[in-house]
Amino acid sequence: MTKFNIVLLPGDGIGPEITVAARRTLETIGTRFGHDFEFASKLIGGAAIDATGDPLPPDTVDACKNADAVFLGAVGGPKWDGGKRRPEEGLLGIRKALGLFANLRPVTVTEATLAHSPLKPEVAHGVDLLIIRELTGGAYFGEKKRDEDTASDVCIYTVAEIERVTRVAFEAARKRRNSVISVDKANVMETSRLWRETVNRIHKAEFSECKLEHTLVDTAAMRLIQRPRDFDVLLTENMFGDILSDEASMLPGSIGLLGSASLGAQKPGLFEPIHGSAPDIAGKDLANPSGTISSIAMLLLHGLSLAKEAAAVTTALENTLNSGLMTGDLGGKASCTQFTQNVVDAIAS
Repeated sequence: MTKFNIVLLPGDGIGPEITVAARRTLETIGTRFGHDFEFASKLIGGAAIDATGDPLPPDTVDACKNADAVFLGAVGGPKWDGGKRRPEEGLLGIRKALGLFANLRPVTVTEATLAHSPLKPEVAHGVDLLIIRELTGGAYFGEKKRDEDTASDVCIYTVAEIERVTRVAFEAARKRRNSVISVDKANVMETSRLWRETVNRIHKAEFSECKLEHTLVDTAAMRLIQRPRDFDVLLTENMFGDILSDEASMLPGSIGLLGSASLGAQKPGLFEPIHGSAPDIAGKDLANPSGTISSIAMLLLHGLSLAKEAAAVTTALENTLNSGLMTGDLGGKASCTQFTQNVVDAIAS
């Protein structure tokens, strides 16, 4: 029996509820495939601020660094608005502490979700794209200043930061349809000009067999709505990726459907749904656990190199959605608990 140490970071809002779904999914996989998942739950975000005053306590960082993989529920909420510390500091901090520089966000429109897309079926049908977002550079991590009348967030990128995430994108494309669209704002931003030059160089030297296209971020935003099937792998810097991935999440009809993997040069990776803390439905058993379950499939595949186990989770999730069982965000009546139960039953069968 193989043992894996998994750190759970429930966080805020619906985070604790979907973390239950994550744990149950892994426990069921463990029973079916003969793995022993050992869990440790740690504080992050607003919950950590309330308990310790720190959105990322040292104990959490230490536990994560020693884990085989980390699952994060969600952080943030209006409760902590205006405070000296913000829950989001914990999220940015754990990414930095673990050296996570590439965020993978797959977006697919299946037959089960096609009717829920806000786009016409002929536009949304067959969408299958992967957004790869750089995680440790750009304006989110640059120097920040504020005085009475002025504020600034410095956007900085180094060649090395761009090179490493570019390689992740091209390696992913090789396993898909061999096409990368790199997003920037090279017509006005110097960091984007460096981005484009570096992507071109890496492409020519190491991945010339892949198709490469550059597009400006505003054009990319329009094309995601007009012609989303144009995209195979979409490569982007931090802030652009944050915005575009949320836009893309609506292609299958709900942000609650999407999971993500944040990876670095070494383990552990961090795996989380992209939907946020949704404080308006917290504690009501209304959250859609699909994004969580997708994240667990990515944890198994990318974090633990368990391909068969990841495929079992993905198949069980698809079968549950295909059965017509939906949570409220997709017009259904299933609770988070009920949906999770159907998925774990499908895994176990």
